[in-house]
Amino acid sequence: MARIKSALELALERTESVKSDKESIELYELKREGKKLASAFLENPNEKTLEDALKKYPKDKQEALRQGMFDVLVSQIRLPATQEDMAKQEAVGKAIQFLVNDRRFGQLFGQLVQAFQRYLSEVEQFDQAIRRQYAPKLRQKEEELARLLGRAVQLDPFQDPEFVNFYNQNMNALKDRYEQAIDQVRQQATMLFEAYKK
Repeated sequence: MARIKSALELALERTESVKSDKESIELYELKREGKKLASAFLENPNEKTLEDALKKYPKDKQEALRQGMFDVLVSQIRLPATQEDMAKQEAVGKAIQFLVNDRRFGQLFGQLVQAFQRYLSEVEQFDQAIRRQYAPKLRQKEEELARLLGRAVQLDPFQDPEFVNFYNQNMNALKDRYEQAIDQVRQQATMLFEAYKK
């Protein structure tokens, strides 16, 4: 015969789930705070600020904070658009290095920074090569328009949909090669971070 639970037993079961909900809410809030701290760090990169921010919290709360910081920082590993973006990428690498606390990540990220430098150089070379390769076709279009309009016409290559398509195709192929390296670094960072938490 099934046992009928008393009102006290039912109430205790309900409060257990409330306790775990309070814990999950607290963890969520701590992760969110960690994300805010990481975002503030990205605005003004200083490794010491992350360390100081963590020290303000008890040890048992730091893991959730670190997780929030890590989630934001690892998502910021991306291809630089300009040379100025390199400083931000280096700061992201140092911050992740601090969070994973493993020299191997520092070495790996150093290699990625070198790859970023090569990428920026290749972007410039690709841009020039694509423009040179497309120049005869662009001149031909300018001449046709000049004949139609009766005056000289100079086209910006990015006004030509055919050029834009050709340009994007080539640049995206270049980006894809480097995105694979970024994905590998993110995976490695995640593995090291998970190992550090244990």
